[in-house]
Amino acid sequence: MEKQFIISQSPHIHSGDSIRKNMYTVLVALLPAFLVSVYFFGAGALIVTATSVASCVLCEYLIQRFLFRKKTTISDGSAILTGVLLAFCLPSNLPFWIIIIGSVVSIGVAKMSFGGLGNNPFNPALVGRVFLLISFPVQMTLWPRPMAWNMAYLDAETAATPLAILKGHPANFPEILDMLLGNMGGSLGEASAIALAIGLAILLIRKVITWHIPASILFTVFIFTDILHLADPETFVSPWMHLFTGGLLLGAFFMATDYVTSPMTVPGMWIYGAGIGILTVLIRVFGSYPEGISFAILIMNAFTPLINMYVKPKRYGGKKKQ
Repeated sequence: MEKQFIISQSPHIHSGDSIRKNMYTVLVALLPAFLVSVYFFGAGALIVTATSVASCVLCEYLIQRFLFRKKTTISDGSAILTGVLLAFCLPSNLPFWIIIIGSVVSIGVAKMSFGGLGNNPFNPALVGRVFLLISFPVQMTLWPRPMAWNMAYLDAETAATPLAILKGHPANFPEILDMLLGNMGGSLGEASAIALAIGLAILLIRKVITWHIPASILFTVFIFTDILHLADPETFVSPWMHLFTGGLLLGAFFMATDYVTSPMTVPGMWIYGAGIGILTVLIRVFGSYPEGISFAILIMNAFTPLINMYVKPKRYGGKKKQ
């Protein structure tokens, strides 16, 4: 009995990670997509992003300072990240007052009303985006036509997005190269598949996220849309069109992987991602909205506690279930 194991309280090993470090790493990963959006949408991209970030940071500061009456945590970067992600879900010609409303809903309702960072059951940026889409459907679906170095804002010329075309005339879909580069209508976060892929690489290299959720979402969307395309190629577009359009890549890489609202185990991540992929395809193909990734992620956010409850590793020293 001389040699005994002494189990002390965690943490036993410090990895060097922190909320602040991870948040700013994600912001760096979003930088390529932001630069592409500025190139194609000009001043609108700058105005929308700056308004969203400033509103989110100010809203969080005011709530913590005057309602919670505790030390503010806006320097950790979480409010800035929420503002950028919300902006990436919006058209570049959205009036600033609507952006402010979306920011208040994202921070005040979806985040701070549950106790702040780490307690929110739903992705705050997506809650704000869905709220605006339901409340202001006209303004939220007027997508500016991408034009290099276009400095227009509210008076920008609008055009249909690829997913809107999918609902009407799939034959008029843009070329793959345009979708990879971002030369198509849509929200700021739909700017470029290549830019978003660069951001994913940064997150994986820095080990901010794992590959399981993005892979599960993209694999599920590809399989189901490929089945539909093979069954009726005249009606249903190629699965590559689904992967490179809309907010699928943005959602799969930067929103579905949110620590707070996604499962903790690898099997749970696969189930979670597959659910998002299936719901996205169902809404895109059979629903009234052309895009479904926002609704799909929020729905699966609600199932995350259930997944964590039933899909978890065996306890150390525990017996396997017979």
